[in-house]
Order: sequence, then C-alpha cells, then structure tokens
Amino acid sequence: MPGHVAVHNTAHHVDTTATPLHEIERRVLWLSTAIIHHANRIRPNTSGMKVGGHQASSASMVSIMTSLWFEHLQPGDRVSVKPHASPVLHAINYLIGELDASYLPRLREFGGLQSYPSRTKDPDPVDYSTGSVGIGATAPIWGAIARRYVDTQIGAVGKGRQYSLVGDAELDEGAVWEAILDPSVADLGEIVWIIDLNRQSLDRVVPNIAAGRLEAMFTAAGWQVITVKFGALLESLFARPGGAALRNRILDMPNPEYQRLLRCSADELRQRLPGSGSDAPAITALVAELEDADLLQAIRNLGGHDLSALRAAYGQIDDTRPTAIIAYTIKGRGLPTQGHPQNHSSLLTAEQYEQLATELGVHVDEPWPRFDPDTPAGRLCVQTALRLKREPVQMITPPPIPGDLGRTPSGTATTQAALGRALLDLSRQAPEAAKRVVTVSPDVSSTTNLAGWLNKVGVWSPSERRNWFDDDPETIMHWRERPSGQHMELGIAETNLVGLMGELGATWSRWGQPLLPIGVLYDPFVERALEPWSYGIYAGGQSILVGTPSGVTLAAEGGAHQSIKTPSIGLEQPGCVSYEPAFAIDVEWTLLSCIGRLGRPDGTSAYIRLSTRPVDQSLAAVPEDAAGRERRRRHVLAGGYVLRRAAQPALTLVGMGAVMTETLAAADRLAQQGVEADVVCVTSPGLLFEALQARQGRGDGPTWILDQLFPAGRAAPMLTVLDGHPHTLAFLPAVNGVAGIQLGVSRFGQVGSLEDVYRYHGIDTDSIVGAALDLVGTV
Repeated sequence: MPGHVAVHNTAHHVDTTATPLHEIERRVLWLSTAIIHHANRIRPNTSGMKVGGHQASSASMVSIMTSLWFEHLQPGDRVSVKPHASPVLHAINYLIGELDASYLPRLREFGGLQSYPSRTKDPDPVDYSTGSVGIGATAPIWGAIARRYVDTQIGAVGKGRQYSLVGDAELDEGAVWEAILDPSVADLGEIVWIIDLNRQSLDRVVPNIAAGRLEAMFTAAGWQVITVKFGALLESLFARPGGAALRNRILDMPNPEYQRLLRCSADELRQRLPGSGSDAPAITALVAELEDADLLQAIRNLGGHDLSALRAAYGQIDDTRPTAIIAYTIKGRGLPTQGHPQNHSSLLTAEQYEQLATELGVHVDEPWPRFDPDTPAGRLCVQTALRLKREPVQMITPPPIPGDLGRTPSGTATTQAALGRALLDLSRQAPEAAKRVVTVSPDVSSTTNLAGWLNKVGVWSPSERRNWFDDDPETIMHWRERPSGQHMELGIAETNLVGLMGELGATWSRWGQPLLPIGVLYDPFVERALEPWSYGIYAGGQSILVGTPSGVTLAAEGGAHQSIKTPSIGLEQPGCVSYEPAFAIDVEWTLLSCIGRLGRPDGTSAYIRLSTRPVDQSLAAVPEDAAGRERRRRHVLAGGYVLRRAAQPALTLVGMGAVMTETLAAADRLAQQGVEADVVCVTSPGLLFEALQARQGRGDGPTWILDQLFPAGRAAPMLTVLDGHPHTLAFLPAVNGVAGIQLGVSRFGQVGSLEDVYRYHGIDTDSIVGAALDLVGTV
C-alpha cells in the first residue's frame, strides 16, 4: 500500500531486562492510576457526586507517551494529549520535575489538576487544551500553520513536530476528517498523529474498527502511515513453526473476540486461541510449548505497548508529509481491568489497587515516589527534563491600534461593506498594526466584501504560486498566493476555520509574537462553528469572528439561511465581547477596538454581527464636533448610544443593528401622534448586561453607560427590537424597573421581500408602532 509502513520487531529472543525506560513506564502507569484513585477513593467527597477519571484509557497510552517523552521529544515539539490520558501527562511532568507532588491527589479538585489537559488552568506544562472530541486532535494542524505564518510574516520562531495523541473512537468525529482532508494539510510534514487503537469506546468493544480502513483513509489524504501491530514477544512466536497461522488468526479475529481472550486464564486461552479453522492444530501445538505466564504475556504483547516497536516507528517518521502512527493497544493495559468491555470509566477497587502496587513495587501509603537521581531511571528523568527545557517566551506588545480613522461615512452603505473598508483604511493609516492582521474565511471572501483587502494584501501560502488570471481584465478579485499574503482561505468547513483562528490567536503566548486574526463566515453558520471557537477561547486563542450577513434581513435566502439565536452569543460567551453595529462608523470603531484587545495576556476575543442591508448613513447623526464625536465613539464601544432625546418621553425605543431604520421611523410616526420617545441604539447587549450585573453587585465592570443611556430621571416604558431572538434585549427594562415589550424573531423565517419578512416576524415599522401604543396604553 503506497504511503504505508508496517513496523515489527522481528527479534527471536525477547530481552526481559528491566531497562530504565521500562522502570519509568511502570512508574508512569502507577502514578496515573493513583492520581485517579486518590480523587475517587481517598479524597473526601461530601457531595456524593461522581468525580471520575479514566484509568483504563490512561493505561493504554502509558507506553506510547513514555517512549515519546523520554526518548524522542525535542524542545520545539508540541503535543496534544487525548483528554482521558491527562493523568499520564501529569505523571510524566511530575517525574521530570515540572509538577509539584501536592497536585497529584488533586485531580478534578477546585484549583487542582483539570479533568482534561488545559493550557490555561493546569499548573504544569500543557501544549494544547483538549477535552472536546475532535478539537484537541486537530489543534496541532492549525498550530503548525500558525507557526509557519509567523515564520514567513514576522520572523523565525523555531521548528518542531506537532503531535496529536488520539483515541481511535475520536476518529468518529467528522471534524477530524474535515481537517485531515483539507488540501493545505498534506504539505505539513511536522504533523504526527499517534492513534491509540484500543478498539473500545465508552460502552463496548467496537466491532468494526479496522486498521486497514484507517490506513487507506490517511494514505488517500497524502499521509505516511506506520502501523505498529505486535511487540517483540509475539514477533518471536510468529517466527516459530505455526507462527504464521497464529499471526493470521489474531489478525482475522473480530475485535470483541480478541478482547475476550484478554479476560481468559491460561487454560481457557489454550482452548480458545486456536479457533476452529484448518490452522487450529498448528496453533495448538505452538501454544503448548509456552509456559502459562508467557502465553498470557504474549496475547497482550501488542505494538503500542512495546517500547522497541514504538522506537522503530518514531524513527521512521517522514518529515516531508504528515504521519499517522496506528498503534495497537489494550485498554487498561497492566491493570486488573484490562480488556474489560466496560472499563472506560471503571475504577480499581481498593483490593485491586493494592494488588497493582505490589506488582509494580510501590506502596499504597507512599503513592508518589520519584526516582533517586543517582539511579539509571532517575538520571533518565533528569536528562529528559534538560532536553525538553524551553526558553521563557518573550512577549512582544502588539502595535498600537488607532481608535478612530477620522472618516464619516455618507450616502447609503452596509455594515458588511464597512468591514473591508475599515481594514483597508487601517492598512493605510497604521501599517505596522495592519501587518499583524490575518483574515481567514471558508470560501466566502468575495461575498463578505473582503475582495479589496484581499487584493491589497494577497493570499498567504508557504511558497509563491502563479496566478493564472492575473492578466484577465474581467477578474476583479486577484488571487495572489505568496508567503507575504495576509489572507487564508480554507474549504467550506467552519470548524477548520475557527480551529485555525484559535491557533493564530494563540501565537502571542506560544512564541511571543501576537497576530490579529479576523475570521469571516456567514452568520447562519456561526452556531456550527461556535463550540470549537469557544474551546479555542478557553485555550487562550484570541480572535475576532465576523458573522455576515445576518438575521431575517437576509430575506431572499429564506428560513434556512436566517440566523435567529446568534445575537445571544456575545451575551453568553465567556472571554468574548460582541457588537452588532447599526451604521458603518459603528463598524469602524468597534472593529478597531476589538483588534486592540487581541494578542495580549489580558486580551479577549470578539464577535461582530453584520448585515447586507443598505442603510442611510445620515441616520447615524454622527456629531461634527470633535469632543462630541469622541463621546459617541466611547458610547458605541461601551454598549450603546442615544440617537434621540424627547422633551418628555412617554417611552423608550431601543433598537439594534439592521432594524434601527424601522426603529427611527416608528419614533417619527409616534411623535406625529403625540407620543414622544427616546431612541437608543444598542451596539453590545453583552456589555450592557455586564454593566447591569455590576450595578447589582454581581460584577466589577463599569456601570456609567447605563446612566448615559437610561437615566433614572427619564425612566419610561421600554420597547426593544432587533433582528434576532427578542430575549437578547429582554433584560433592559430591569435597568429602571419599567414595563417592557420585546420584539424580535422567535420562529423560522420565510423567503420574501424585506418588507414582507419583517412584517411576518413583527419587526416592521407598523408592528413597532402598534406595540409601542399598546405599551403606553397599558401604563
């Protein structure tokens, strides 16, 4: 099979000498098991709630990680550890002096070791946060691209492989294959995936996990595939008479049958292993030559637990293309629960724990032994710590971002088009800052108005590629691919997009070089990308997500492409500020502010929701006086601003985004009926909610914006309206405890004209006027 390398240890004699690496392997098994045992069996649990942990999932990774850390990793390498193997990572970090012993009994305790590896919350070195299936596995792919981008744009930040330690069941996640199959990945030779093929999921032995199918899929994507099936003991048996038959028997049997053999005594194994085929007599004769202990050891001697086989596999990695190492393992290897079909979340009993301690030469009363530094194993731990030592990251402060580019938009414009214009203006007025901006999109660059920016900065590629349409006069958007480009485009896979954004937004903490990533995608697909984007924020990645076009304002596209819930994202997403600008000048100010929040230890991500609706920019009524303009800008960034003040307001009209046109029109019609209204334009419901929480003593954010928008002396019934779910602004009447009505979109949309669709959802001018009269009439 092209691209496939099978690794086997063909020695006829097994060296059973306990090498320092074998000693460390056994100690890592003990420590990772004890970490979970103490969290569940020793530490007091007053709530009675399950603590959890995954002893079996950790055990299947012990040999793989021991070999990787203590023999192969280099300081520039980064490793994403499968979530359920976090105790193994902590055990290794403890042995090499990167974790204090006080943390070992504190797995899943407040302030202790996290449930899954976390870059930002664990006390010891973690390269990638993992925990959500598929996200941690693919993160090193995007990390590799981010490092290459920094190398070409700013300066070299070192080399190294990007490893993903992946459970085989994690390959069921479709986002994994979206990443593997992206054309940009095939050239990333630093990518190495090590797949823990233990053939078990949470509930059962998976019957149809076939290594051959996985090999073919990775190979088809252009990856090198190395399969580590058997260890030295089994290979020595395969070389004996009857060995070929034994090998075929093991390879051909279903996964559940093999797993059942792991639960057998030696006598049962002699009966079951030969099977009923024509080769059964030859296998029977071969196993009859073995002592019981050797037979039991042999059936467990898979390549993923054989240090020599793993060493050979790591030695064959081809750094010119991505590599997948498929390592056959046993879930729970070395534990009393090994191979049990429901061992995923099972815990050792106290008796089993003591039995394991005896087998591994430790004592349950002293569960955290390190090696004496004068022993061979201790010296190897010290050598490993020295080899993996990284220099402290020197943080570069991002260039200053201007707060105002000085232009006042006029005529009719859309907030979506204002995005591209603001980026172009930034590149002219603040080129050093703009140089660190990188935009990414999933094949929607032109339809989200990035064409002008893309034409100016070019498309990023590790090497220059010819643009065959550069002499075509009818081609408006020029696709110039070169190392100096600042735009990246992936296929139509939103999870890939936000995964890349997260890693581009983490370069400030990984290598001290901040990037300012801005991702643009259709707002209806934000929810599809939300979980991996949120996870990237959790892991320290800072980026700006722009959703456009948005809402039922996208009338002609129909209900399938009309986003309803996205306005709530910024209200609810931790580590993120959100804006929905109504006018082009609001886009400029909020975008610049959000860019200024990126690439720093106290930075935050941002979500900006834009529209394709043309809006008369004079409605923004931007103050001409410099001080008034600056005051307006500060209010926009704080969450909202006042567009109109009535002499004696009978109510307050609050609008957001595209429907400000209808909100202002409704105010005019109400005034004609003698109903005066204050009109407030909300730019960030999340910031206003934080201000309200702070006013109530439940936060420490600034509250001044509430006094500016809704002064108590002007309190009046409040009507809120937006192109999104009405609950987004439903908290605002509580600012002054007034009656309120909330208009918005709470059902699937319809295709039609803008007027028809707004009327259908009750956010047109007539509906706003009618609701306002109802509100005033009920007071």
